[in-house]
Amino acid sequence: MLKVVVLVSGGGTNLQAIIDAINSKKITNTEIVGVISNNKDAFALERAKKAGISDFVISPKDFQDRADFNDALIEKIDELKADLIVLAGFLVVIPPKMIEKYRNRIINVHPSLIPSFCGTGFYGLKVHEAALERGVKITGATVHFVDEGTDTGPIILQKAVEVHKDDTAKILQQRVMKEAEWVILPEAINLIANGKI
Repeated sequence: MLKVVVLVSGGGTNLQAIIDAINSKKITNTEIVGVISNNKDAFALERAKKAGISDFVISPKDFQDRADFNDALIEKIDELKADLIVLAGFLVVIPPKMIEKYRNRIINVHPSLIPSFCGTGFYGLKVHEAALERGVKITGATVHFVDEGTDTGPIILQKAVEVHKDDTAKILQQRVMKEAEWVILPEAINLIANGKI
């Protein structure tokens, strides 16, 4: 049984997609052992509670320095005995020592087709604003392993999504989540859980 810890900062729609996929057996051999947020007001924590999943708030604001926060985050993940760490809209830089410790056991979902519109500064609506500004006809989402770079780790899955001519960044964001992120993130977890990656 793959023990998954999900790291979140906001609404938790990707977390919900994972919970729903486990419940509907689209993801097998997997349990979410904890949800950790850096934001005590994240709605994702409510989603965890509703699903009966242990939730924790570990915020950099509650620590004297970043090193103490990093240690607390790693300590909690160790305590939960995580096999896989899923970054589902976690807006905190992952410390290098955590990447080293959990090499090839941390995955992230990014709302573009990497290598387009990724790297430092590309998160949330900014990704979709950049795609619209550039005039691309296709965008999408990518699930990848996390390494020391920003959105540079090995790609696991990608799914393309059409851009419509009257799209706003918000409309495009919703379509990318619905048609790509909520599909490929559960799919990647299922592949890992069943030894296919």
